[in-house]
Amino acid sequence: MSAKFDSSTTALTTSPTTFRKGRSLNDRVGIGFLVVTFVAIILGLAIGIPLSKRDTSGGGASQSSELQRAMTLLTNNPLIDGHNDLPWQFRQYANNSVYSVNLEQDMRVTWNNETPYDDTSFPRIPSQTDIPRLRAGKVGGQFWAIFISCASVEKDAVRLGLDATDIIHKFVEKYDDFELATTAQGITEAFNRGKIASLLGLEGGHMIGNSLGALRMYYRLGVRYMTLTHSCDVVWADSVKADERTPPSTRGLSEFGEKVVLEMNRLGMIVDLSHTSEQTQKDALNVSRAPVIFSHSSVYSLCNHARNVKDEVLQLTKQNKGLVMINFYKHYIDCAPTNATGNVSHVADHIDYVKDLIGVDYVGIGADYDGVPVFVDGLEDVSKYPYVFEELIKRQWTNEDLIKLAGGNLLRVFREVEAVRNSMSNTHPFEDILDRNLRNENCTSGF
Repeated sequence: MSAKFDSSTTALTTSPTTFRKGRSLNDRVGIGFLVVTFVAIILGLAIGIPLSKRDTSGGGASQSSELQRAMTLLTNNPLIDGHNDLPWQFRQYANNSVYSVNLEQDMRVTWNNETPYDDTSFPRIPSQTDIPRLRAGKVGGQFWAIFISCASVEKDAVRLGLDATDIIHKFVEKYDDFELATTAQGITEAFNRGKIASLLGLEGGHMIGNSLGALRMYYRLGVRYMTLTHSCDVVWADSVKADERTPPSTRGLSEFGEKVVLEMNRLGMIVDLSHTSEQTQKDALNVSRAPVIFSHSSVYSLCNHARNVKDEVLQLTKQNKGLVMINFYKHYIDCAPTNATGNVSHVADHIDYVKDLIGVDYVGIGADYDGVPVFVDGLEDVSKYPYVFEELIKRQWTNEDLIKLAGGNLLRVFREVEAVRNSMSNTHPFEDILDRNLRNENCTSGF
């Protein structure tokens, strides 16, 4: 940030101040005072506006030294979360209407237990995200999830996905706190302007309708990662549900699914493996030419839920130079036999596990706020991120490692994905078409 402010300072201080001949000493002193005051005001505006949105106090009357250090670190370095389902809340509570609500207010009041809820087959999720809480939580960048129910598979998933994409574009345009980012450089530039860099992630390959053309169009709309599946299979990839069958499916990625991954590499779209089956994960890690992410998953060895990442896959992720972004959902943090609510320390255990097993370069944060109803104690909403960093500081984490966890690792992955895209610039778009025999002919119109 200093470089940005230096350029402003130079422009203001190197212009010569000329006094007219014959003025008294008092006149010159008075004019000089006015000039200094003017410069101070301009600098205050230039520097104070972005910094005002990054208050290091956190709003608390009393803070531990570790929390103060965490606040300062996140003020100066972007915290980039891999997954937030706020767009789904707009669908459920507001019928996709962005202009009917105000994210600058406490959304727990706006969206409450009395508010009509669109799809009651899903649990009601209390509001966990609004602009004041994002600011309190020091969020510098956010992947907003484009999620649509698996009930739309082979039906109208593409159209519904576009509706959700539109929601994100609308609220990013509506609020000055947000800025659309589609590149790694765009994230850092938005952060330096005091904005919350806003990125789009497509949570489920069912929303491309088995079409590489649709995938490309989502990219043009700003989507920068796609989760290959949600918790439902697509005809070209198995989801986590395959691991819960008896016996588990070992299909993984089909040949067409491999082309989906390669086209994502060519575009510069990050491959996300959260929600996928273990075999799909292994296949994608083998096929992808670029680093992959798990945008919101935790560690299987600490909580044996099928949505979490097993040690063998963690090792493959390291070989791929990818990233596992730890989820805060209580059922992915503390599993049977205790099934406890869990707390900040348990989340830190998952982060430490990845760090100790494969290295600090391969772990990040993807909390899954507004996507699940309950989180571990102490991490109930987006205002709470600094408490994770406070806990890790108590565990003797260095600033360098904390910066990597916060967003440095995601930026590194994004840049490497962009480098692979650049290396494939002479590769034509993949134009493979899914075998018509694999389509649901009752819900499609053929070619």
